[in-house]
Amino acid sequence: MRTIALCLATTSLVLVTTAAALPAWAADVDATSAIDTVTVYPDGASVTRVISLDLSSGDSTLVAMDFPLSLDPSSLRVEGEAGAKLTIGTIDARPPRAAPPVNLPELDKRIEGLKDQRADLQGTIDAAAARRKFAQHFAEASPAGLGDKGEARPITEWRAAFAAVAEEIATADTTIRDAARKQREIDRQIAQLEAERSAKPPSKLEVRIDVAAAAATKATLRVTYAVRNARWMPLYDARLDTGAKDRKPQLELVRRAEVTQSTGEDWSNVTLGVSTVRIGRGGSAPELNSLIAQYPQVPRPLALGTASDLARPAPMTRQAQPPTMAKIAEAPEQRERADEQQAVAEIGDFQATFKIPGRVSLGAAEGAKSLRIASMTVPADLAVRAAPVADPTAFLEASFKQTDDATLLPGKVAIYRDGVFVGRGKITASAKDETVRLGFGADDKVKIERAVLKRNEGSAGLLVTTSKTDERAFKTTVRNGHDFPIKVAIEDQLPVSENEDIVVEMLPSNTPPTASNIRDRRGVQEWSFDAKPGEARDINFAWRIRWPKDKGMVIVPAG
Repeated sequence: MRTIALCLATTSLVLVTTAAALPAWAADVDATSAIDTVTVYPDGASVTRVISLDLSSGDSTLVAMDFPLSLDPSSLRVEGEAGAKLTIGTIDARPPRAAPPVNLPELDKRIEGLKDQRADLQGTIDAAAARRKFAQHFAEASPAGLGDKGEARPITEWRAAFAAVAEEIATADTTIRDAARKQREIDRQIAQLEAERSAKPPSKLEVRIDVAAAAATKATLRVTYAVRNARWMPLYDARLDTGAKDRKPQLELVRRAEVTQSTGEDWSNVTLGVSTVRIGRGGSAPELNSLIAQYPQVPRPLALGTASDLARPAPMTRQAQPPTMAKIAEAPEQRERADEQQAVAEIGDFQATFKIPGRVSLGAAEGAKSLRIASMTVPADLAVRAAPVADPTAFLEASFKQTDDATLLPGKVAIYRDGVFVGRGKITASAKDETVRLGFGADDKVKIERAVLKRNEGSAGLLVTTSKTDERAFKTTVRNGHDFPIKVAIEDQLPVSENEDIVVEMLPSNTPPTASNIRDRRGVQEWSFDAKPGEARDINFAWRIRWPKDKGMVIVPAG
C-alpha cells in the first residue's frame, strides 16, 4: 500500500481550486461512510469517518450524502491509503438539493379529487342551510292557529304544523353536521398530501472529494471534521477507607467522563476517547485595548427607542446535567467483584487524552453516558474541620497529594466513606503534586459548641468621647469522642477594615490562631491541633472594633 498525497484545503479554497486541479468531466462516484473514531472535548468533538471503495483509473468525484449538517465545513480533512498512486484534489461540503417526490403527478391527482369532494360537500351544506332557513321563515310568516276565514283551527293541525317545521330543521342540521365532519377529514388528507408534495429539506450534508487514481485500485479514505454539539464533563467517585489500628487511611479516586452529544448522527460501535483540550477558546490570548484616564464626559441624551451603550446582555449560565448512575444487579452465586473497564491514558505536556477500550455506542438523543477513564489510590490524612460560627457540625476531611500526571479538572464528586455513600461535593482543578481536600460527611463523635461570652457596644476616650466601640468574645469547646487522636481545625471570622478610621484589633484573651487569611480569604482564622482521645479543649476568640463617634458602622459579608 502506498500513502496518498494529502490536501488540507478548506472549503473556502475548494471552489477556486477545483477547476484548475481536475477536469470538469470527472465522474461522480457514490460513496458511503461510517463513523470509526470520535474524540470528545469539553466543548466539542472530532469525528473520523471511513470510506472504503473501488476506484477506476483516472479522475473521480466521490459523493458522500451521510455527513451531519452540524459539522464545521472548514474543519474537513482527508487522508488514507490506496494500492496505487492516488491524489486528493479538493473537498467540498454543501447541503444537497431538496428533491421533489417521485410520484408528484399522482399526488396532484389525489389532491384534485379530494378538493372536488369537498366542493360537493359544500354544496350539500349550502342546500341544507337554505332548506332550514325556508322552514324557519314559514314558521314565522304563516300562523298555524287561523283558518282561511280567520276561524280557529283544531289543536291537532297546530301540532302537525309544528312537527313538520321541527322535522325540516332537524334534517337540515343533521345534513350540515355530517357534511362538515367529512370536510374536516378531507382537509386533513389534503394537508398530508401537500406536505408529501413539498420538497423536504435535507437532513444530511453532501461532501464531495475530488481524487485522481493512476490505476484502478482499492482505497480507504478517512474524513475528519469537527462538531460543536458534543461535550464531556469530569465526574469523580471518592472512596475513603478511614483505616484501623493495623491499617492507615487511604483514598481511591475514580475519574469518570460523562459524555453527551446532539450532533444529529449516532455514534455506533466507535472508538471513543476524551481529551482535555478545549477547542472553543481559540489559539491565542485576547488582545487588550488601551485604557484612557480622563474626566467624565457629560452623557448625550438618547433618542427615543435607542439602547444605552452601557447595556450588557445577561450572562449565560451553563446547566450542569446530573450524572447518571448505572445499577449493577448482583447475582447470588457470584462472589468475585467485577472489574470496571478503564481508559488508557495518553499524557502529554499540554493535554491528556483517555482512550476507552473496545467499541462504544452513543446515540444523538440518548442522553449522557458515564465512562470510567482513570483511578488512583493514595494515602490520606484525616482531620475534622468545622466553622461553628455558621454550623457547629464537625466534618471529616481527607487531604491527599495529587499523583496523576493528568490534571484533575473541576467537577462533581460522589463521596463514599467506608463503603457508604454520604453525599456529593465538588473538586477543584489540581495539577500533579498539589494537595487536594475533600469532605466526607459529619463526624458525630466530635462535639463542638460555640458560646457568646461578651457583646458590648460603647464609647472610648479619657475625658471626651472620641470614638465608638464594638467588643465581642466567644468560646468554642471541642470534645473528641473517639478512642484515638484526631487532628482538628476550627475556623472563625475576624472582621476586616477597609477604612483607616475603622480599627479592628484582637484582644489579649484571644487564643492565638495557628493560621490567618486561610485560602486567601481575609480575616478567616484557623486553630488546628491534635485532640487526644476523650479530650475537651477551649478556644477563646475576642476582638474589638473602634470607629469615629459621628459615623455609623456595620459588619457585612464580603462581596
